[in-house]
Amino acid sequence: MLLKCINCSYTYDIDKIIYLCEKCNDLLEVVYDLDKIGNKLDSTWKNIPLSVWKYQPLLPIDTNIDRVTLSEGGTRLHRLNKFSSFINIKNLYVKNEGDNPTGSFKDRGMSITVTKAKSLGASIIACASTGNTSASLAAYGARGGMKRIVLIPTGKVAYGKLSQAMVCGAKVIQIESNFDKCLEVIMELSANFPDIYLVNSINPFRIEGQKTLAFEIIDQLGHVPDCIIVPIGNAGNISAIWKGMREFLELGLIDKLPRMIGVQAEGSSPVVSAFKAKKMEATKILKPDTIATAIRIGAPASSKKALRAIYDSKGYAERVSDKEILEGQMNLAKLEGIFVEPASASPIAALKKLIRKGIISSDDEVVCIATGNGLKDPDVVTNFLKKPLEVKADLTSIKNVIDDEME
Repeated sequence: MLLKCINCSYTYDIDKIIYLCEKCNDLLEVVYDLDKIGNKLDSTWKNIPLSVWKYQPLLPIDTNIDRVTLSEGGTRLHRLNKFSSFINIKNLYVKNEGDNPTGSFKDRGMSITVTKAKSLGASIIACASTGNTSASLAAYGARGGMKRIVLIPTGKVAYGKLSQAMVCGAKVIQIESNFDKCLEVIMELSANFPDIYLVNSINPFRIEGQKTLAFEIIDQLGHVPDCIIVPIGNAGNISAIWKGMREFLELGLIDKLPRMIGVQAEGSSPVVSAFKAKKMEATKILKPDTIATAIRIGAPASSKKALRAIYDSKGYAERVSDKEILEGQMNLAKLEGIFVEPASASPIAALKKLIRKGIISSDDEVVCIATGNGLKDPDVVTNFLKKPLEVKADLTSIKNVIDDEME
């Protein structure tokens, strides 16, 4: 097991504190001896209940290291019935990552990363965040007994997420700029002060926890779906799921790979622009803008990994408007009872376009990744809903309102 640069292939010891390649400044990933792992796997691990740590043989943490865990993973995979008919797809699922301890997919990678940080002797963990990462860092840092620092951008902040970070004891600092500048600053801090350990998705151990999403989809369905549709913010999740699928294929646990489809908001879509221009690198957007705060990122740190996942899987990338995101969010809630945050609704919002363009067909089996719980960012959707009617406290008045609403 080692760290390997995705560009120049230079390798580093798995216990070296490093975030980018020292030779070419590109991204790193964890590489395993899968032949060795495959020889040790037996059928008993398949019977272990779903969780991130079920897949310990495929994680970069030794079995003798104490885990920093809040029982993350094992999130529900919902088959959509009414919405499937509404959108005309026969086999449509939502993997609801809002079931995780702090309400988002970030917990998968954070458990692994904070466990690794603690094993390496780090005392302070830090991140830049639009919300979900800060909540996860604060909770897992508290669980691990570590100091925690969060940099957030100015402008609209989803307080459902930020309040989690604050109540869990993180030191939250607001920077007069956007997320991309926050990430740049926190990377400089961790480079200049070795006691500060960076836990953003540029850290390769975050990806290792997030790839367990792929493993769970296979375990829950019993096979590989045709497509997996993922919101793209900092771009780590789509590449993580793809990495997990490739590892399962190499181990002989599956016999094919899904197409990976990434979705971004129109005002914040550098990866989609790069894909449509057939480029391998995304161009930074200086002022990203969308109501979906979790994906309001103009310079995704893992964009190169994300684009590779899309190209290698013969997948696709699409953008959706804020209006389409809101419609998708409300339709999913009204028809299926699943309330997700705006960013999580972007795959749902993209379905109509993807069908119309022939990217997916009504016969495809599709899994949409809902990355966070709707209560993370409730203000956006409530601004577009009717306010409750106020009536007198008598049966006639109440019954009249009910009759009007039921017509």
